[in-house]
Amino acid sequence: MSRAAEITGWTDAALEGRLLDGVSLKVPWRVVEDFSKLTRLSGSPEERRAFEILMRHLEKWGVPHRLHEPMCFISIPGPSTVRCNGAAYRAKTPAMSVSTGGQDVTGELVYVRGTGGESAYDVFSTGVEFGGARVAGKIVLTEGMASPGKVKDLMAAGALAGIFVNPGENIHEGICTTIWGTPDLDASPRQPSIPVVAVNHPDGAALIRAAQQEARASVATQLDTGWRRIPGRQAPEEFVLLHGHLDGWHFGVGDNATGDATMLELARVFWRHRRRLARTLRIAWWSGHSHGRYAGSTWYSDAHGLDLARHGVAQVNCDSPGCRWATTFNHLTAMSETVPLVDAAIRAVAGITPQPERPPRAGDYSFNDIGLSSFYMLSSTMSEEDRAAKQYYAVGGCGGNIAWHTEDDLMEIADKDNLLRDMRVYAASVLRVLQAPVHPFDWTQTAAEFRETLDKYQKAAGDQFDFSPARAALDALHAGLETFYAKAPGRGTAKTAAVRRFNAAQRRLGRLLIPVNYSRMPAFWHDPAVNVAPLPDLAPALGASRAAGNAAQEGILRAHLTRGQNRLAWTLEQAREAVEG
Repeated sequence: MSRAAEITGWTDAALEGRLLDGVSLKVPWRVVEDFSKLTRLSGSPEERRAFEILMRHLEKWGVPHRLHEPMCFISIPGPSTVRCNGAAYRAKTPAMSVSTGGQDVTGELVYVRGTGGESAYDVFSTGVEFGGARVAGKIVLTEGMASPGKVKDLMAAGALAGIFVNPGENIHEGICTTIWGTPDLDASPRQPSIPVVAVNHPDGAALIRAAQQEARASVATQLDTGWRRIPGRQAPEEFVLLHGHLDGWHFGVGDNATGDATMLELARVFWRHRRRLARTLRIAWWSGHSHGRYAGSTWYSDAHGLDLARHGVAQVNCDSPGCRWATTFNHLTAMSETVPLVDAAIRAVAGITPQPERPPRAGDYSFNDIGLSSFYMLSSTMSEEDRAAKQYYAVGGCGGNIAWHTEDDLMEIADKDNLLRDMRVYAASVLRVLQAPVHPFDWTQTAAEFRETLDKYQKAAGDQFDFSPARAALDALHAGLETFYAKAPGRGTAKTAAVRRFNAAQRRLGRLLIPVNYSRMPAFWHDPAVNVAPLPDLAPALGASRAAGNAAQEGILRAHLTRGQNRLAWTLEQAREAVEG
């Protein structure tokens, strides 16, 4: 076994056994039941009652906690309608859509066939392919969720409004802005500028037939969008941040009452063993996730950015654990350096081999620009075979149940056995990061991901661009990492000087390698809420074939890739210096 494998597989078996044995459903299930009766809109009285439920338990157990009440930009949808050919259709408007004040916006209805939707994460990021259709000044009808990427494309094309056809009988709630958290001066111009609604599949099919026969339609929306004071709960200090959203759509049992209950139970059991912990656990319940595009976690990243940059070891997101029929961990997210840790913890606790994926730009991952190692977003999920047998389409939570973001996300979505299993998975995973003397991350996995990405981009670029400088810098980093892990401290605790130096170097790797792989913005600034390609500065290489033969486009692409390669190569050099130091 390599030294890196020993580090990522480290566990304090005795403490882990005692801690997992103490995980109980008694309080969490009662919290899920309580939350199932509360509509937890961001900043609402019922959301406040949910926070007070958590507070009473934390106070009873003596867990330190703090209430923050930042002012955030929040959007609460109201009634909306779609009318066409004398018929009215039930509709929902996503948060951050333009409000028409209930007045009709009328125009020609044009249908554009939707794309994407095979993955749970396509819900958040896919765009619209117009196929040459002219949609300026028209109401665009297309399949899919009203995702930020799709709405951004409609705005850029000059559409008058957007109608999105959801794939089932339910209409799913959502939020349509690409702005991550509260807008700043740079982001505010991206605020949605058109009214947007969603309809269910049967009504959408009727509207598609009407559009194919040259129809006009009207869209009316109402939203309460503005600045609200929102609360959040935290079991303070440092180093690992476990977090999830408390606000939600309707009663939101699977998304995310089960996650809130999981974090509360972990607060109890970790506080009980606090004197044995090598590092400190922070637990945060966010508001503003559903109605403010991750406004709560973005505020925390802004307000505590320097502390996170100096001391943060990892962030762990808790969303939709313990849902019915969730027998796999096939849509789990984990950054490359955390994959061995995640694999070992889940196999040990649940007896299931996970299939981790690259984290998309979603799920309160508001810390990529800082460079925190990250794992988990969605939790367990139903298998692809079960989903196909139930004729379910992909959704972004609730263990794959299509009650996600609808009125049907009720107590029947939660499953006691799955919740207990998932709480234990979270507890073991977090404990291993807290307790391992050496941070249990394998950065050679990150280097391998970079190599695979560079190979893909080089193949696409052909002879139009040469990534040799980046490859050479990556080779040097990989050699440095091999030596780094070979010399990793084999003894000591988290306080030992050699261990502290080794861990500081690991955190430095995170501050360098994660932003260059997940962000195009500088540290402490937030990328738009659309998916970010691996090594995003170099991703335009995938379009090299479209530029071939056009001298102007080839020159622009070459300049972009040169600058992107410079950023990457310099980052890799700094990473090598960090491990060699």
